[in-house]
Amino acid sequence: MSHNLRSGLYDTSPLYQNAVLDLDMAGNKMGLDMNVLERLKMPKKAMCVSIPVRMDDGSVKTFEGYRVQHSTTLGPGKGGIRFHPEVNLSEVSALAMLMTMKCSLVGLPLGGAKGGVRVDPAQLSRAEHQSLTRRFTMEIISMIGPEQDVPAPDIGTDSQHMAWMMDTYSMAKGYAVPGVVTGKPVEIGGSLGRPESTGRGVVYVIEHAIELLNKRGEQKFILKNCTAAVNGFGKVGAVAALELAMRGCKVVAVSDFFGGLYDKNGLDVPAVIAYMNTNRTLKGYPNAQQITNEELFALPVDILIPAAIDGVITRENMKNIKAKIISEGANGPITSEAQTYLENNGCFIIPDILANAGGVIVSYFEWVQGLQQFFWNEREVNEKLAEIMLGAFNRVAGNAEKYKCGMKTAALISSVERLSKAMLLRGLFP
Repeated sequence: MSHNLRSGLYDTSPLYQNAVLDLDMAGNKMGLDMNVLERLKMPKKAMCVSIPVRMDDGSVKTFEGYRVQHSTTLGPGKGGIRFHPEVNLSEVSALAMLMTMKCSLVGLPLGGAKGGVRVDPAQLSRAEHQSLTRRFTMEIISMIGPEQDVPAPDIGTDSQHMAWMMDTYSMAKGYAVPGVVTGKPVEIGGSLGRPESTGRGVVYVIEHAIELLNKRGEQKFILKNCTAAVNGFGKVGAVAALELAMRGCKVVAVSDFFGGLYDKNGLDVPAVIAYMNTNRTLKGYPNAQQITNEELFALPVDILIPAAIDGVITRENMKNIKAKIISEGANGPITSEAQTYLENNGCFIIPDILANAGGVIVSYFEWVQGLQQFFWNEREVNEKLAEIMLGAFNRVAGNAEKYKCGMKTAALISSVERLSKAMLLRGLFP
């Protein structure tokens, strides 16, 4: 199978290039129908919009926005809205592809989509955030809807942005449509457990990985005796760090964009979270040693969680990694080359489409609850989340054994097995 990428709009970012290379590798392993493989390399639909916003000073600034649907074979598109200065069509297309694979892997009746606006959210006031979100929603309104494509929060957005999106869409329709987005506040149809779901899922699969490695006799792990480092102390990383600490694991280092904190005896994670919530950064936290992100990656820890952005573990730093288990809290944090190197050197990598699937699973729960207007308590949400994550982990581990490959390739094989069957059954129109 060819590893050559088409030259075009979609393949300009390293994240997209890595996604296609990984897909090629999985397709080659499983003997995937070439027609299916080629179809999966391109998104189904993409929309590029300009978003004029009147700023607080009275000027009008125009932002670039995108919404991409990679596949809707299994159901409506599903994927977040990202506000970030580096957002572009290629990156959004790659993230939509990863969402397709993620939804298929965990057995959801959803396809893959993603959206974003090229903006530095830190430079916007609350009023500007609201104006940008509402105008963006109107620009992409023909692409979204409960039966068509359901956005959610991502980097730079949160439940408030989803509330504005839901309200804007509802005003256009003339009635409340809570199912148009997920990740909303509970008061307007959000699900309990949604904000913590991605971080919890990251830790659930770490527990399953430890159990599997112990069963194989490859390692002798007890989570409460392990050390961990978390790159990206945000919505995913902070929750994962807290969940690990609650299980007795020693979280020795965490970091954000500006740098990190280290304490060989273990950080007081609740105190670090409280500092972060107050100061919006880890910089200046008094009760730990200041370190760089690169120093964090090189720490001799048992567990590493890259939960910030894509492409942070590469050829340049892969030889510094000493962690025995990596759980990918972010999308695409490890390049294909670094992944191969680390797996060949005994590192157990839990891939992004499995490790961080908790968010889309509970988003699916929220979507279902909204359609039914019947809501679950947090215990029910967490129990269902844990059950689905365990099933997906076991499928991936089974394919890793069957195909004699790493977990990353096995996860894609597991996704594509389900997806390709659905594509072939539905056929090609016309």
